[in-house]
Amino acid sequence: MSGDEGLAERFRGGGPQALREAYDRYGRVVHHLAVSLLASGADAEDVTQSVFVAAWQGRQTFDPDRGTLLGWLMGIARRKVVDQLRERGRQDQAADAVRTVMVADPVEARTAEQVVDRLLVADEMGRLPVEQRRVLALAFYDDLTHQQIAAVTGLPLGTVKSHLRRGLQRLRERWEVDNAARGSRSAGAPRTR
Repeated sequence: MSGDEGLAERFRGGGPQALREAYDRYGRVVHHLAVSLLASGADAEDVTQSVFVAAWQGRQTFDPDRGTLLGWLMGIARRKVVDQLRERGRQDQAADAVRTVMVADPVEARTAEQVVDRLLVADEMGRLPVEQRRVLALAFYDDLTHQQIAAVTGLPLGTVKSHLRRGLQRLRERWEVDNAARGSRSAGAPRTR
């Protein structure tokens, strides 16, 4: 049994020093992958740490017959990098929404509730599948008709309508959940608009 195979067996079994040994052996490789994909040292360190935490917590799912411990760790690292990039995208969208609110609305007309509402919409838009988000943006921000959206995107008209319907449904559900939560926090307090 090679050193890597022995480590993989001890790691999977939860051996006392296995996590430290795995980190010492593979931590730099995982970190290098994260830095190369994220271009941020701080984000790469966070991803590296979360990879080893997730691997240790899920060590029973590691199957040495399907690959090496390093390969398994690299798969976790790729997923963690994607999660980090998605989170960064959501944060960027939220920041853009705040900037839009600050520029578009006069200060006197903005309320904290309006800012929160716009941030919620931007956040939920960021969670939609790419095509749904694109169709909604074209419909509401660019004010295109269904036919125009179909022409711009190359999607069939029925698909455009389905994307709009499903996207609006998700936004509506999020809106209703948030408003219910907000209402329960401020029960008894009248709403001002």
